Amino acid sequence: MSSNVPDNASIASAIPESKVRMQTLLEDWVARGWLRPLDGAFANFLWREVPNAPAFLILAAALASHQLGRGHAALDLASTLDDPAFALSLPPEGASTSDIENPVRLPGEVLAGLTLQQWQAALHHPVLVGHGRGDTPLVLVGSRLYLRRYWQYEQNVRAGINQRLQRSASLQTDLPVLQLRQTLDALFPPSFIPGQATDWQKLACALASRSGFSIITGGPGTGKTTTVVKLLALLQAMSLAAAPQDGQSIRPLRIRLAAPTGKAAARLNESIASAVAKLPLDGLIHGDAVRAAIPAKVTTLHRLLGSRPDTRHFRHQAGNPLALDVLVIDEGSMVDLEMMAAVLAALPASARLILLGDKDQLASVEAGAVLGELCQQAQAGHYTPNTCDWLHAVTGERIDIALVDRAGTSLDQAVVMLRHSHRFSADSGIGRLAEAVNAGDIPATSAVWKANCADLALLPLTGHDDTPFKSLVVDGQIAAAHAEKAPQEPGNLPARRGYRHYLEILRQKRPASSDGQLAFDAWAHAVLQAHGQFQLLSPLRRGPWGVDGLNQRIAHVLCDEGLIPASEGWYLGRPVLVTRNDYGLGVMNGDIGITLALPGADQETSDLRVAFPAGDDSQGIKWVLPSRLQAVETVFALTVHKSQGSEFTHVAMVLPDALNPILTRELIYTGLTRAKNWLTLAHAGSVKILEQAITRRVLRMSGLIADAAPDSSCLPVDRTLPGATVKL
Repeated sequence: MSSNVPDNASIASAIPESKVRMQTLLEDWVARGWLRPLDGAFANFLWREVPNAPAFLILAAALASHQLGRGHAALDLASTLDDPAFALSLPPEGASTSDIENPVRLPGEVLAGLTLQQWQAALHHPVLVGHGRGDTPLVLVGSRLYLRRYWQYEQNVRAGINQRLQRSASLQTDLPVLQLRQTLDALFPPSFIPGQATDWQKLACALASRSGFSIITGGPGTGKTTTVVKLLALLQAMSLAAAPQDGQSIRPLRIRLAAPTGKAAARLNESIASAVAKLPLDGLIHGDAVRAAIPAKVTTLHRLLGSRPDTRHFRHQAGNPLALDVLVIDEGSMVDLEMMAAVLAALPASARLILLGDKDQLASVEAGAVLGELCQQAQAGHYTPNTCDWLHAVTGERIDIALVDRAGTSLDQAVVMLRHSHRFSADSGIGRLAEAVNAGDIPATSAVWKANCADLALLPLTGHDDTPFKSLVVDGQIAAAHAEKAPQEPGNLPARRGYRHYLEILRQKRPASSDGQLAFDAWAHAVLQAHGQFQLLSPLRRGPWGVDGLNQRIAHVLCDEGLIPASEGWYLGRPVLVTRNDYGLGVMNGDIGITLALPGADQETSDLRVAFPAGDDSQGIKWVLPSRLQAVETVFALTVHKSQGSEFTHVAMVLPDALNPILTRELIYTGLTRAKNWLTLAHAGSVKILEQAITRRVLRMSGLIADAAPDSSCLPVDRTLPGATVKL
């Protein structure tokens, strides 16, 4: 080590001065919104408990806490030194470092000259930092620094998945190959799909049938729901066929279906019922029993586990496991690390866990990118020759040699990527754009816009002319005079809508006061469905092009048009998004409701109520007094993050006038694939922002699929340059 690299003692000798300066710096970062108040409070707590803690340890702790708020399970010290701005994702959303008076030092200035080895040396503090099991608040693994709770979540998730993967060998041995082949052939009658030589849905069912843990991933319209319904039919058929035939009762598998949010659960409810009705079960002995044994009810994960108000804990956990044999979780990309740990803890050891989701969508809002990490190798397959031979025996399908890998892991054998989209046709602009964006292919993205696809429109927004924006949000229309790329005639597509559509149904279809509650429920259902015909999305929350600014702007436009009676407070037609679970009311984070009017007590007046879909148990409506909703916000504009698990006939996605750290390939891909039939990309600056965004990936720091011990990339490296000094 060079002579100018301090050891622990030399770092400690600088504490009196550096502690004061570091405290001041962290306070300044919190004041400017660069750190959360929670991060600053955590740093102060550590210093109160251990006053002699090195300043660089406290800095790392504050940054590790801040990374949790940005979705990272840990702070990677090496990556932070390579790109210090990454630690705070500067400038903060809706702000610019150049606009700040009395600027403070940025992370790059603070960390200049610091080496990874020096930083790791500062973290060698047995009271605060451990390297595995223990009671320290921080855990250091190689160059990853965790808050202990999240290190433990990661360990528990890895252990829970491995325990289920280890059951695969015994499950495969117990499966009768001939019966499995016959059942699969009945569920998947021969069909020809142009351009698809392999039936990946059939392969997915086969692989999942022999594993205690499995993942089915794929883009929009690849048939994830159809596949899992056939998988459940397969599991039930095999279970019922193996049941005693001596007059004893046959108990089907106990299956539960869940999703992270109420919106995702409601959507899966609809698609599951349709898929079950279409199951080809004529060739199965217990066909009717199989169909009846596939549940159509979908719940949220919080409800499934039994949320307990004012605590992070659930009623179902290791000491009180769920009573089920199979758990299917849809929209797996939205499941964060903490929730996945809770799910695995609550599952009986013998239960199967099946995850569905699009690996390329945005990860969960909370820390962790569980599905994305587990599916890192899905595109390339990595199926072993033994797996391929077994699959051929039970399905008749052959896997491309390019997807075969003798060194494939047990996890690789449990992951299947569906590769053919049934939603988007070959000439679908949305489908082609999604594929180009997902590949980060800028020339292909440009070519899609130039192809004049009927379902795409490109609309520039300028500050001096509000007409294009008004036409878009009110009627969903894009006048050729304003469009950079205007849509063609609709052809066989449904009508392009804006927010006028649901507001007109709200006014024109309202029942008479004497029509009864069922009529008002049907009216509310129609309004909610109409509201889903159009949705404005934004990547940002703050600023004029974030949802906060856009919601105000849209409300004023609709009020000026006479479509809503007011633009503030509670008013008829106000759409709201629930932002926090409320178990007393039975509404969950992500639920969307519309403010409607029910007859008052004297039948001559009207009282405002917010109508929500009833949720898991029925197709009815839940009516809630506005005054009881404590955590809602107007939702004319919705963040892309909050739109996950939803689909809309027409999506208008607004890109801001400047590149922002939050703009990434995954975010753009997630936003545009919320559209079923129409996509309008509205940009406040230049369409070049789209091209810049898709070159940037979400890289969440985690060690979920890494070895528990540090690998060579995590070993200390001396990065000191000649003459460099550590600055604070």
